[in-house]
Amino acid sequence: MALSKKYTAFFKELIPNNNRDWFHANKKRFEEDVKAPFEELTAEVIAGMQKIDPEITVTPRECVFRIYRDVRFSKDKLPYKTHLGAVVGRGGRKDHTYPGVYFQIEVDRVSIAGGCWKPDKDRLYRIRQKIAADPKAFRKMMNGKKFKDTFGGLGGEDRNKIIPKEFREAAETVPEIYNKSFHYWKTYKGKKHVTDASLAKTIVDHFRIAKRFNAFLIETI
Repeated sequence: MALSKKYTAFFKELIPNNNRDWFHANKKRFEEDVKAPFEELTAEVIAGMQKIDPEITVTPRECVFRIYRDVRFSKDKLPYKTHLGAVVGRGGRKDHTYPGVYFQIEVDRVSIAGGCWKPDKDRLYRIRQKIAADPKAFRKMMNGKKFKDTFGGLGGEDRNKIIPKEFREAAETVPEIYNKSFHYWKTYKGKKHVTDASLAKTIVDHFRIAKRFNAFLIETI
């Protein structure tokens, strides 16, 4: 399934016209050129990921985020996102307990992410505890050629300045133990990536590359 140039054209026009009047006048375009093909792409991603994790049984509607922004607590009051995004995993967009894959498609870029985003206090402790049990094994996993070449390691500029004393020795080998999130993120720039006929396969391949890391995270649930 390939997204068409109509997908990118819609968002290109939305960016300078991010208001309810314009959106309502173009809602049919959104439904036909953006939402429907994006859900088809998501269905293809689900089918591919089920071959890796058969417990993924969600539908596209359980995975795709709405285009409407929540502006209640934001200084930015623009009502619409300038992309569509989805989480494909065992729990869809509402439950990120089990690692899946998030993908976000804008006018001229595709972003693919996964892992564990800002876990609660108890889950964060278990992740750090598992790293500390064998920091060399974690370092080896992070340095795996495909994982490192694809993602460049873990994201996570948001870090704790202080961690429990029991984890500080492990942090000498794995400084990522200070992270508040344990996720990867890859962005491909250029419209050619948005309309690539093999985009669904590319997204699934990223999930496959992270399989070992996802297995590590599952053990901390």
